[in-house]
Amino acid sequence: MKLCFTPELAAEATLQPIRRFGFDAAILFSDILVIPRALGQPVRFDVGEGPRLDPIADGTGLARLKQEADHSALAPIYQTVRLVKASLPPNVALLGFCGAPWTVVTYMIAGQGTAEQEAARLFAYREPKVFAALITTLVEASADYLIRQLEAGADAVQIFDTWAGILPADEFSRWCIEPTQRIIGRVRNSVPEAKVIGFPRGVGTGLLRYVEEAGVDAVSLDWTIDPRFARDHLQSRVPVQGNLDPMVLLAGGDALDRAVDGILEAFSERPFIFNLGHGILPQTPVAHVEQMLARVRR
Repeated sequence: MKLCFTPELAAEATLQPIRRFGFDAAILFSDILVIPRALGQPVRFDVGEGPRLDPIADGTGLARLKQEADHSALAPIYQTVRLVKASLPPNVALLGFCGAPWTVVTYMIAGQGTAEQEAARLFAYREPKVFAALITTLVEASADYLIRQLEAGADAVQIFDTWAGILPADEFSRWCIEPTQRIIGRVRNSVPEAKVIGFPRGVGTGLLRYVEEAGVDAVSLDWTIDPRFARDHLQSRVPVQGNLDPMVLLAGGDALDRAVDGILEAFSERPFIFNLGHGILPQTPVAHVEQMLARVRR
């Protein structure tokens, strides 16, 4: 949290990969759980365990939250955006981001990440009105958060829905697509030219409905998506981003070269952002990143 909320440090963390590898875009160093924190829910990170929050077990927990996010508490993040934008070369884009309401709420309710996010799924079935109110609070807070990032200098923003893939189709529409659509509508009311990338991880062919209904300008693909499906059904509608398996980047060697070549062959005929299909694994050798970039650029 100290790193996220210290602009000089967060800006340095954002800029180091650009200096080291010459990427075409930088993404803001922050965390999706800054929004619960701004709503008054304590957030901490335990060494070796990940995020920990005070769980919201029922409507009483919801009542403890603020009605609106405290954007003065988020001001250091907007300052980070300004610092990074001023330091980037003009041809390097800056991406801001937020967590999607569904993914953020799974941590808020359980107090931590779990394998299947059972607590949030049960809460949504048992207390749909309370759950919907919590989602609405997150929609409004997240939209305002993205608007302020764009106003501070972000060129585009991305909405990460890491846990979208665990929901049935109807719940995916209700708790993932519709809230994302509302966020984007609110953002574009304030910033009409705003560009938004969506990343509903693990939803498979549900990506098509997401692209058609959510209103995103581009979509990120996780590593499980068949590139042929994405090329034939998604890339004709919006640019796609992805989808190298982080594990093959860890492996390196011929397997990495083959994976890179397959992605380029699948997507290079239409607008495409080469990227991983999820976050880089911490133990990934720097040499493998260099190998990947050399292969793409060659």
